[in-house]
Amino acid sequence: MTSVDLPLIVSVAPNGARRTKADHPALPISSRELAATALACRDAGAAMIHLHVRDSAGRHSLDPEAYRSATAAMRQAVGEDLIIQVTSEAVGIYQREEQMAMIRTLRPEAVSLALREFIPVATDEPSAAAFFAWLGRERITPQFILYSAEEVRYFHELRRRGLIPGEHPFVLFVLGRYSPDQQGAPEELLPFLAAHDLKCPWAVCAFGSQEAVCTFSAISQQGHTRVGFENNLLLSDGSFAPNNAALVAQNVAAARLLGRELASADKARELLGSA
Repeated sequence: MTSVDLPLIVSVAPNGARRTKADHPALPISSRELAATALACRDAGAAMIHLHVRDSAGRHSLDPEAYRSATAAMRQAVGEDLIIQVTSEAVGIYQREEQMAMIRTLRPEAVSLALREFIPVATDEPSAAAFFAWLGRERITPQFILYSAEEVRYFHELRRRGLIPGEHPFVLFVLGRYSPDQQGAPEELLPFLAAHDLKCPWAVCAFGSQEAVCTFSAISQQGHTRVGFENNLLLSDGSFAPNNAALVAQNVAAARLLGRELASADKARELLGSA
């Protein structure tokens, strides 16, 4: 299947764990704001939303009840027209046991997992493998977050050893997170792809002002994308994006220029093996 034939899955990460309305007044925090954002991004062409929730003080939270509230509001707004992927990100607050406990309690449709958080040391491999197997049995779609080519190679080593199940698990390459200036650049994608088994679906997100060109590069190379205020507040021309939907719309426009169709949420579920 060529890059033109493979429908593009556009995901949106509308808030993240750290930003506040001081960073952008349109950053969605409440369940009501997240629902409105989900609707706008769905209408702009997104198939998936990457969800963070906050506690009453606005801090990052993995509270299952907060996730349920936000999910219910978004489902009321968009029905099943978006995959709702919750984050399990630790943000220096949670331990891996707490992250796994949240997912076991919530049983979301989809979840993102930073490989380095779930397997910080080799002795954690067996318990992580048992958890990944449980996700498969529960039909929860994981996306494995990878921050370097070295992590990509380790990920595929774990696959070869049978510790990560699934024929073609979904991965996310993060550009710029550990750069000195936290600015992703499109050339950073090359080592990730060189280390990757391209039979596994992959997506890119990028910190900083080059988010658009990084994701456009992925679109042209059979990858999928994740954009949004979690990592970037700027449009490709350097101006502030009015909202998350505007960042989604840029990816949609790039896909159209490249002759690539968009995946609906249902098509994305089919491509990711969760339909």
